[in-house]
Amino acid sequence: MSEARIGNVRTGVADGGGWVHTESDLLPLSRLADMEFCERRAALHLVEMIWEDNVFTAEGTLLHQHAHESAVPEKRGDLIVARSLWIRSFRLGLVGKADVVEFHRTTEGDNAGACVPGRPGRWRLYPVEYKRGYRKEQRSFQIQLCAQAMCLEEMLETAIEGGALFYGKTRRRAEVVFDEALRSETEALAGRLHVLFQSGETPPAAYEKKCERCSLVDVCQPRAVRPGKSARGYLRRMIEA
Repeated sequence: MSEARIGNVRTGVADGGGWVHTESDLLPLSRLADMEFCERRAALHLVEMIWEDNVFTAEGTLLHQHAHESAVPEKRGDLIVARSLWIRSFRLGLVGKADVVEFHRTTEGDNAGACVPGRPGRWRLYPVEYKRGYRKEQRSFQIQLCAQAMCLEEMLETAIEGGALFYGKTRRRAEVVFDEALRSETEALAGRLHVLFQSGETPPAAYEKKCERCSLVDVCQPRAVRPGKSARGYLRRMIEA
């Protein structure tokens, strides 16, 4: 593996697997959730720069704004809580903002945890991502949180074992373990995101039940434009309805 540096800042990473990313290559980390949900949705956001709100995205935005209210770290004994923290990974080619990152002081030895600028000792990191609604097993949420952890690991040269998803409706956390399966899935999805962006093409629509809860359903029109459907037939059915 090789890396380029400007001072003490890494500006790019390349390894035997062909990953080569610099500052200009970095894509929004939040688009990983789109990719897991629907590649067409990811392309509409990232390639065509289309955004539409619905009640779910509006509630999610308000919850994230609450999480980001203070950019000043909060100190509670052996715990530091950082909010609205910018993170990036040149290996994954992603950049984004973590809702909350907890830094827990550890006394397990010099090799445990990370060094934090301006803070003595070693610290274990624990990312927390805010989500609206109730707890659900949604893989895209876990992937997004894992990507945040992988960014932090690269930036601070540490290992992060787990984090949590905080659900706004229940005010409860769901623990997420960053095992090898989740890490591999996250890395593969980041690679697919870059391929999609570089292609500059939006995949064709394919209607599924999940489309009805997507904020872009009226723009995407999956029922009307999916392969094999006649535009003339669609217009006739709409007029008759």
